[in-house]
Amino acid sequence: MRDTDRRTFLKTSAVVAAQTATLSAPAIAFGQRGANDRIRVGLVGLGGRMRSHVGSLAAIAGECNVEIAAICDCDRSKLDAAGHNYPELAGRNYSTYTDLRKLLDDPSIDAVSFSTQDHWHALQTIWACQAGKDVYVEKPPTWCIWEGRKMVEAARKYGRMVQIGTQNRSSPNVCEGIQKLHEGVIGKLYMARGMTYKLRGNLGKHRPQPVPDGLDWDAWVGPAKMVEYSSFNHRRWYWIENFASGDIANQTVHDIDKIRWGLQLESHPSTVASLGGRFVPGEEDDADTPNTQAFLCQWEGRKILVTFEVRHWYTNSEAQMRDTYPFVAENQCVGEIFFGSEGYMIFPDYSSYYTFLGPKNEPGPFKTDGPGIDWATESAPHFRNWVAAIRSRRHEDLAADVEQGHLSASVCHLAKISCKLGRSVHLDPVTERFIHDPEADKYLKREYRKPYEIPDEV
Repeated sequence: MRDTDRRTFLKTSAVVAAQTATLSAPAIAFGQRGANDRIRVGLVGLGGRMRSHVGSLAAIAGECNVEIAAICDCDRSKLDAAGHNYPELAGRNYSTYTDLRKLLDDPSIDAVSFSTQDHWHALQTIWACQAGKDVYVEKPPTWCIWEGRKMVEAARKYGRMVQIGTQNRSSPNVCEGIQKLHEGVIGKLYMARGMTYKLRGNLGKHRPQPVPDGLDWDAWVGPAKMVEYSSFNHRRWYWIENFASGDIANQTVHDIDKIRWGLQLESHPSTVASLGGRFVPGEEDDADTPNTQAFLCQWEGRKILVTFEVRHWYTNSEAQMRDTYPFVAENQCVGEIFFGSEGYMIFPDYSSYYTFLGPKNEPGPFKTDGPGIDWATESAPHFRNWVAAIRSRRHEDLAADVEQGHLSASVCHLAKISCKLGRSVHLDPVTERFIHDPEADKYLKREYRKPYEIPDEV
């Protein structure tokens, strides 16, 4: 199929899906309430990232008529400590749940905000859509490519507003920078490069021990393969493939999402090549996802190259990011570089862009909020956008609709698959299957542990 035919097919499918969602939306759709009714939100997964969810929702509560009405975690100790760990919850009345399914059965809850482990995101989102709840879910939205399509299908079928936590999409300065790219501030774009250089060090060893009192380990493991409890499994899950994909689908999702957005890449890449592994000091710990990895991507019909690198040890900076234009943490070089016929642009953090023009790299347009970031409220614009879409009932109003999250996360999963195989992979962007490559197709979907299975028909 030609590239133009693929894009026509995708656009037509999107229209049909939107029409179907309108016809099949459940009777409890929020739009049948009132445009000014209070939106009651349940919070699921009381870890460190939930700090931003609580702070951001509290920041917009008055202007957006939003209420945190329930909290949920399969670890009772986190529920008990919620008022201390999240000061905005202290003294408030809210329901508490250790079982997500009971929260979803609560008819007074309109929407759910998830900050759980990566391997849970897809199933929890699908359950919430089926229960008639709108969803905010942290990135990456998926553990594998197949999950993303199921999430999109569920969101459209049940008419739910599903926002992915790629909050750069709602940053005013980032939006301005992307708009200038589209207007040609650095000329014709031909390449983009992203990087996440973070000093991770040794992540530790797996030492089995009894499950702590109050923790439902079966529920925590959920769809993943059951493993024995250890603080390593519980606290270092980001770097264990059973639960996540490491940095190739952690920080990288933010960067790839901005690259796709800036280059206006609205489909899957057709070719991805990646190499990497666990090098020093990873040889000394029990993490099993790469700490050093690079990949390249190309899109069919587009003369565009995208490259990306992950490093977990000492490194130089690039394009003055980290040294002159610091990220939000010390000794981290994280960001994106766009290359054009007239210059280049960098995004060194979540609220800045800088341009450099001509052969002498003369400074051009830029916008920044300065160094540092308030993690407690940095996602407030993104939650504000989500709430606005909940009221409008138009997924087109979402800054980071689930379809966009699926496309960005899938680039990372393709890099993961290529690295596993040690060779390039070639995807059909429409069928979302590899071209004449059954070996690669095996990695499109994982095996799910009963009863935490994602059905073929959501």
